[in-house]
Amino acid sequence: MKAFYGKQEIYELLETKGIAYEKLEHEAVYTMEDIEKSGITDKGRICKNLFLRDAKGKNHYLVTVMGDKQVDMKLFAEKIGSTRLSFASAERLMKYLGVEQGCVSPLGILNDESKSVVMIFDEDLQGNKAVGVHPNDNTASVWLAFEDLCKLIEEHGNEIRLVKF
Repeated sequence: MKAFYGKQEIYELLETKGIAYEKLEHEAVYTMEDIEKSGITDKGRICKNLFLRDAKGKNHYLVTVMGDKQVDMKLFAEKIGSTRLSFASAERLMKYLGVEQGCVSPLGILNDESKSVVMIFDEDLQGNKAVGVHPNDNTASVWLAFEDLCKLIEEHGNEIRLVKF
């Protein structure tokens, strides 16, 4: 049976692996504006996550940057050597990451059975001791060290790339 990582399973995984984290339960948030208005950023910086696909839909990228950064899709596609990029559909989001729109998180990659989604982090996240992401549910946020987040994804088997935004 396929392991599925929802909010509770993420908490349990972090506990089992001995990864230090802080969590905050809150109202559902769908955008960076919702996060700002809710006061979640008072606890720490939150990341923005984009789930993208290339022009043919063969390659998928989960992109995580600090919440205040903008992603120029055309320039980004050039940087990673991809064809034109667009947002992946809700169906693809569920198929690959097991989450709904508004719940995208680098932790969703733990639900990628095919290990085909490429995880792309903003290189400015390196060394950050408190990266804020959803635990695959937009009614909570967790803060953990960037290195611990990368370690979880590496152990799962997905490719990780660092890109300057």
